[in-house]
Amino acid sequence: MRSTALATAAQALTNAGSTQLVLAALIGIAVIVVLITKFKLHPFLSLTIGSISVGALAGMKLQDSLTSFGNGVGSTVAGVGTLIALGAMFGRLLADSGGADQIVDTIIRRATARSLPWAMALVGALIGLPMFFEIGLVLLIPVILLVSRRSGLPLLRIAVPALAGLSVMHGLVPPHPGPLVAIAALNANLGITMALGVLVAIPVVVLAGPVLAKHVARWVPVMAPALFVTSGAPAAAAPRIGARTGGGAGTGVDVETLLPEAEIETRRPSFATTLSTVLLPVVLMMGKALVDIFLPATSSLRMALDFIGTPLVALLLAVLVAMFTFGRGSGMNLQQIAASLEKSLPPIAGILLIVGAGGGFKQTLVDTGIGSVLAKAIAGSSVSPLLLAWVVAVLIRLATGSATVATVTASGILAPLALTLSTGQTSLLVLAIGSGSLFFSHVNDAGFWLVKEYFGMTVGETIRSWSVMETVISVAGLVLVLLLGIVM
Repeated sequence: MRSTALATAAQALTNAGSTQLVLAALIGIAVIVVLITKFKLHPFLSLTIGSISVGALAGMKLQDSLTSFGNGVGSTVAGVGTLIALGAMFGRLLADSGGADQIVDTIIRRATARSLPWAMALVGALIGLPMFFEIGLVLLIPVILLVSRRSGLPLLRIAVPALAGLSVMHGLVPPHPGPLVAIAALNANLGITMALGVLVAIPVVVLAGPVLAKHVARWVPVMAPALFVTSGAPAAAAPRIGARTGGGAGTGVDVETLLPEAEIETRRPSFATTLSTVLLPVVLMMGKALVDIFLPATSSLRMALDFIGTPLVALLLAVLVAMFTFGRGSGMNLQQIAASLEKSLPPIAGILLIVGAGGGFKQTLVDTGIGSVLAKAIAGSSVSPLLLAWVVAVLIRLATGSATVATVTASGILAPLALTLSTGQTSLLVLAIGSGSLFFSHVNDAGFWLVKEYFGMTVGETIRSWSVMETVISVAGLVLVLLLGIVM
């Protein structure tokens, strides 16, 4: 039924032929890439201009093009934007309360020198699950430097596992905003995508983290600089850093405003309390997925979990619980909790605008019928849709340096194709796009420069370490997704 509705909408808005539609899509994507890379235009503006260009070139009336874009922005912000806002609030409370420090310190304190790289991979994954990539990266960097100096291990033996855990969460595992954007665009099942994401993420983190770190440490034998290290600094001290980074997304997130407030003196929540709160939304959403499989639709337990396991409700409950476990539990008063929540929202404006504009671009592709043309072409070819999704995301990632732009654009292009796939295949399509969006971070990625400067490496050393790690994550993720695609 959805396919018919989309075809009807496309016929009502444009009568262009397949060749014109494909050319319109290619030119629109090229406009987005050139505006971001050549003219350094913000991705929100680039996606907006690219969307209008696609509509005009496809023969849509300009008013219809604007309407399609507006509808896409509205539905995307309503669906994904609220989740991003709730995730930002949760991450801010986690940082301000010292909960992130508690996770780091507890795991590292119990690790031996041999198991330390594995422990750092776990730290990166746990910190990366509730936090935006760029914020988790800035919080982890001083931890990585401190642990390397205290343990005496080479910097990249510690850094690569932690950054791998963080990056894999960013690309593959909801409720992180990256995968959520693709899930919303492709109408994928959240629970199945989460389960498959975790299944893929674990071996990818192992391979791109502790295993790869042994080799990278030999290729780039650098030691940790003395930055951020003081004689009495706690192991997870996260300084306020006046850097602006888009985490590879060009989002313009002001990292300084999302880091913990130095002036708020708190006691840390316990490790058990912190971990339970971090995993609460994951457990609720996984619970929903499980009862949908094993319980009948008339079951009271299923109906209850179907409500509280909805991403919006699960993250809302997590934020409310965090106000007590992280906020009051760390000694923050109501005013400090309110201030922490308030300061979490302004810095994510850029992310919300990019995600919204990506939704508008997707809707324009749908309403012109371009997506349906591409979907039919792919369906009639021997190319795996999972491989194609990965390639599309890789090309946009390489051109723009933006994992977010790669995700939202690739999802928009492939949305009609998802209508022809099974539930499991659609979830794998999300993971293929997520894997492709992480491919080979290089000089047009703000995360590349953040790692380079803080670790004191040259451009060549950063490519041989950070860029190689991102590429291994991307390729390993694709291989596992293709293997799962064979049995699903």
